[in-house]
Amino acid sequence: MEGLGVLEEMGELTRRGETFALATVVWRQGPSSSQAGSRAIITGDGELHGWIGGACAEPVVIREAVHALTEGTSRLLLLGTPEQFGQSVPEGMTVVPISCQSEGALQVYIEPVLPVPHLVIVGESPMTHTLAALAAALGWRAELIAGQDFLGNGREDEPRTDERSIVVVATQGHDDEDVLKRALAARPVYVGLVGSRRRGGTVLGYLAEQGVPQDQLDQVRVPAGLDLGKTTHQEIAVAILAELVQLRASGAFGRAKVPRQARPQATDPVCGMTVTAEVSNRPLTHDGSTYYFCCTACHRTFSENPDAYVKKETRC
Repeated sequence: MEGLGVLEEMGELTRRGETFALATVVWRQGPSSSQAGSRAIITGDGELHGWIGGACAEPVVIREAVHALTEGTSRLLLLGTPEQFGQSVPEGMTVVPISCQSEGALQVYIEPVLPVPHLVIVGESPMTHTLAALAAALGWRAELIAGQDFLGNGREDEPRTDERSIVVVATQGHDDEDVLKRALAARPVYVGLVGSRRRGGTVLGYLAEQGVPQDQLDQVRVPAGLDLGKTTHQEIAVAILAELVQLRASGAFGRAKVPRQARPQATDPVCGMTVTAEVSNRPLTHDGSTYYFCCTACHRTFSENPDAYVKKETRC
């Protein structure tokens, strides 16, 4: 995958609400198998789609991309040997030593692409339309769904919510209990019920009698939104969105879940390069530990005098 194929894949992952990182080569020093402008997508489980460079660069980029996704921050990498750059490395740039036999170097920008909030608003009041419009103005993915449509009733195209969704129930007495029960079953990151505390207590009490676990009921915010006093329907929408923005900014929704990296990595004990711990990278076992190597030369050097490099690795 390269060129437009990478961009098309980005669009598809974004539409599905998936987390990924985009790595772009912004500078190269030949000889190098990559070119300025080369791009690759790295998924949360460490799979790379596209082309960012050969065996020297790829494991490092995957490792740093997974870190960027975990932390939610971008980073600019300079891949090469320290001797190539000396004191000329700008502040804020991360230098990752790699011992590439081609003696090339790369500068790679890694940007985490985290899914926008998915807001599901159930109801048909003027407030729900205002809330959907306000959320869309923030760039959120907002869905406005009637109560019966949310319940689905066996339809193949029934709405889908998951643990990343934010659900606001504003059905105003029409199937409140059934809608809220269905919303809780998806264990979304937030569930709010629009209504008075008294009405909310009645709905939650009924669901408790129906066997809905208490830990799920405790997650429901009643009434949804910040307490702004006596407000209009439109102002209630503002209060709800304000609460959601406040919770998101505080980290209450948590960062996007990033799966554990699928391919374990290791450090070549000879050159210090990051490599994937797999059969293709020439595993060698010494004193009960298995080591992996970027190339045949490093493998041969280690095998001739392994204790020297094991001690070196221990000192580091």
